[in-house]
Amino acid sequence: MASSTVGSSEFEETIVTASPSRRVRELLALCFSSVEVGGGGGFKDLESVVKELVSYLNCLAENDELENDVIEVLDEILKVVSSPQVDQEVIDELSFQLPKVTSKFADLSSRCLQLVEDIVDRFVEACNPRDMLSILCEALDAARCSLSPSSCSTPLLHGLSKVFISIQRRHFEQLKVAVPVVLNVLKDISLEKDVQVEDLFDKAVGIAISIRDVSSKLKNEEEVKVRCLLGLYVIQITAILSVSIRDKAASCVPLLMQLEPFLTYCGLTHLGLITESDTEKLMSTVAGDDDDYVSSFPDIKLGASLLLIWTKISQEVGEATNAALGSDVDELQRNLVKRWQAYGMLKYILSSGDLLWAFKRHTIEFLLDITKGVSSSQCNDEKIDCSHYTPSIYAALQAVTLVIIYAPEADLRKKTFEALKRILSDIPAPQRFHVLRALVTNSQSSSMTAILLGLFKDSMSSSSLQGTDCATADMLVIELVELVLRPPKGGPPLLPDQSDAVLAALNLYRFALLFNPGENEAGKERSRVSSEVLSKKNLEKAYKEWLLPLRTVVSCSIAENAKEDHGHESSFDSVCLLNPIESVLYRCIELVEEKLTRHV
Repeated sequence: MASSTVGSSEFEETIVTASPSRRVRELLALCFSSVEVGGGGGFKDLESVVKELVSYLNCLAENDELENDVIEVLDEILKVVSSPQVDQEVIDELSFQLPKVTSKFADLSSRCLQLVEDIVDRFVEACNPRDMLSILCEALDAARCSLSPSSCSTPLLHGLSKVFISIQRRHFEQLKVAVPVVLNVLKDISLEKDVQVEDLFDKAVGIAISIRDVSSKLKNEEEVKVRCLLGLYVIQITAILSVSIRDKAASCVPLLMQLEPFLTYCGLTHLGLITESDTEKLMSTVAGDDDDYVSSFPDIKLGASLLLIWTKISQEVGEATNAALGSDVDELQRNLVKRWQAYGMLKYILSSGDLLWAFKRHTIEFLLDITKGVSSSQCNDEKIDCSHYTPSIYAALQAVTLVIIYAPEADLRKKTFEALKRILSDIPAPQRFHVLRALVTNSQSSSMTAILLGLFKDSMSSSSLQGTDCATADMLVIELVELVLRPPKGGPPLLPDQSDAVLAALNLYRFALLFNPGENEAGKERSRVSSEVLSKKNLEKAYKEWLLPLRTVVSCSIAENAKEDHGHESSFDSVCLLNPIESVLYRCIELVEEKLTRHV
């Protein structure tokens, strides 16, 4: 232990007295000497000398050395590793450590960045590609923890793109391991506050070009797998790039134009991406049943949707791929199942909290395009089963409601509401009522609850409803009205905070009491003889548990506000909210009393 302490003191003293470049030169010389002597005599073995060199370089990185000193150190390292006389054993040992530690200096200046890049490139040229692949992936993982992952990862990504091309066999297996590492680094860089989108994109495209070059040299099954891996990579970096944009989306159009040829190369289409068929094909080919690997591409559906929406953001992108967006829209208008699939994919854009509003605006406009002129008779085709798509459509509608609530512009809110109505009308009646029930149940906004209850009422009055649909609606009306007028947490609804939802619930209940289904499109009367809403049990329940308690609450609230100063603004607003509720409430009470007399 004593000798170790003495060695440590000497090392610290050396750091203080010797210039950095001189000390690095001495340590590199010791590396060669240890190999020449074979580790005997008074020389330290190669591994321990390399550790000492790495420790010294880490010390330099932590002590914020002057740029000129660092340049001299890096230049010294580059000269040594580039020497034709250098022993391969030394190069191999240095390659395990120097790419990682020298990358820490890359953010000091452009000169330092270039030197680090040259050092990494030299190791790539001199060492086994398979070894360098794992070394650089490990170094990239370490760079994610640095203060500047963007700068530190640049030379490593550059080196990795060269390693890909140098691999001689088992290309797919090795690329499959490396790509998730690259994506993690790119995503970390995208989250940096002052990220330069162009620099991020250059890094991402450099890797894509290398994967494409590898694929072009392969044949048969391995070529297909590498091509599919490239497709997944391009889709994922589309999401990463789009999220990293802090200003106007249109400014990144030239960058997106560079990605489109990769889609063509991978045999992908915008229609295939927006209906999820292409992403499923890619993922099944690359990952198979490996769920852990699937999680390496967390934004794949977001990226696939964005690739189509980018064609709307700029006509230039569409022209770059000869993308016939109009024909895609026509196909989606004709094909109901593909529309359902598109709804499920577009929800990833609408629910993202990281994208610019421009993406959501174009997504809503696209939804309006594909539902324009669509007949409701399509969704009532009994041969088409919607149950498989209902969960994803529901999630899409949830995202649409969030846009209505939080959109910064009135025009966007208006368009989104129209999209909401059209998507709902695109669902068969039984599923539509259940989807609306789920949306109301999970709504956290009184105003949105009111909107959804209004849409439920509109769906009940649809001329295309069948008798079974009316029965479904009847049962759900009771559940939804009770949810609002007698909240699950107990007590009457909170007024005036919940006034929008309460008024909508009362209007829905009044409509259900008066609802005359008339005749359907086939001319057959839709009977409500067994209506749950009009049963004696439910009428009594509504009367005693919903309406009378609510009447007490509303009367007391109006009386309390009347006692206050009539000039008080909040009091006046409360009365304005409560008066319509009182009017509809008394009408509901009258109707229930009238219906109950018929059961006597």
